[in-house]
Amino acid sequence: MKKTLVSALTTALVVGAASTTFAAANPFSDVPADHWAYDAVSQLAADGVIEGYGDTTFRGNQNITRYEMAQMIAKAMAKTDVSAADKALIDKLAAEFSDELNTLGVRVSNLERNADKVKWNGEARYTYTSTRDKSKEDSKSNDDELLLRLEPSAEVNRNWHVNARLDVSTDLAKDSTDPNGSHGDEQDTDVTLQRLWADGQYGTTNIKVGKLPMQLDSNLLFDDEISGAAITTGKDLKVTLQAGRFDLNGDTNNSAVNKAASEKDDTANMQSVGLQYGKGKLSLGAGYHHLNSDAFTAMGTSYKSTQDEDNADIWSANFHYAFDKNVALGGAYAENTKADDYKKAGTVELDYKGAEPANKGTWGAYAAYRYLGQNVAFDPSYDGAWAGTKGWEVGTNYTLFKNTVASVKYFNGENIDNGKDAEKLFGRVEFHF
Repeated sequence: MKKTLVSALTTALVVGAASTTFAAANPFSDVPADHWAYDAVSQLAADGVIEGYGDTTFRGNQNITRYEMAQMIAKAMAKTDVSAADKALIDKLAAEFSDELNTLGVRVSNLERNADKVKWNGEARYTYTSTRDKSKEDSKSNDDELLLRLEPSAEVNRNWHVNARLDVSTDLAKDSTDPNGSHGDEQDTDVTLQRLWADGQYGTTNIKVGKLPMQLDSNLLFDDEISGAAITTGKDLKVTLQAGRFDLNGDTNNSAVNKAASEKDDTANMQSVGLQYGKGKLSLGAGYHHLNSDAFTAMGTSYKSTQDEDNADIWSANFHYAFDKNVALGGAYAENTKADDYKKAGTVELDYKGAEPANKGTWGAYAAYRYLGQNVAFDPSYDGAWAGTKGWEVGTNYTLFKNTVASVKYFNGENIDNGKDAEKLFGRVEFHF
């Protein structure tokens, strides 16, 4: 989108210029003292955020490039005397112009070194779920969970950071508060170092090594971590390679995979490759995953009738199109060519807006259809539908207060293998910090 003088004034707001007393001399001959933007332009020039042209003109009505806008944002990022609200706006602009900021290279790296070496983010949240699964003897279950999540990031040098995720969860359905379960109950408090990886950035190439977030198909297939390495390179067209070990017996919502992994090898060797193109309103992608584990031989005739197949070969495709800033349509499809049954998974979702934690009163809603074959959707991320089910899911979220978001989701469908009813009500309140 083309930007003119308005862009400069937006940057002025996020660096605090609009809240100061403007006393700077105006260096631009084409911005007279009676111009409506005189004060903002003068202060921006004094702060070094804008420079104008060599002929003493500002040319405020001339379109600027995204690269020029990124330069102003980079200078705004270097300022430390900004409010929390202004910092949130700077972060939002930085996310919008992330590709252009990356091309600035050393300049942005130098700005980052002015910040603290270690940064902490996190959230505390309460989650309630009520599930009705008619394929089980005890068809109804309710769960209450508290989760504290800490996500530190430490700078090593201008190219490398170390990132981690620590989760502390408590099951409120159990009455014991002893993490060792000494009252006779199962352990109800779990402390887990969920992720720990080094992250390197060289121009448009990113390298990750350690226990890192799954880099491909994390929503439909793998809402989990991989212990290994990944590299992503490119700008509009990105190529991703990842390889490592995937824990099949982790915190998944796929009972078939969990049971098989407990009987056989609980991890799988995994290699993946993906292509993702995104520009403007459209994003398209495709991926391939190869997994090898003895667990696949223990998943019964539904996986392979001969029960001797220890591989999974999964192909995937995805798309996303933003009609405007409020409405978007997305979808994904995947198939495991090694499985006999329940080998397909797909989703189509229509999104409207979305709650922004930093902005009170913002909200969003979505409607989706999910089909999650359990022999390919090993660990889908959806809070409504779970592996082995198909049906409709709707949800909404709302920012109650700054950094406080409430969400409600409802899934109504059936089990793919037997057609029996499956239903879930999901509610969550998140406190971000």
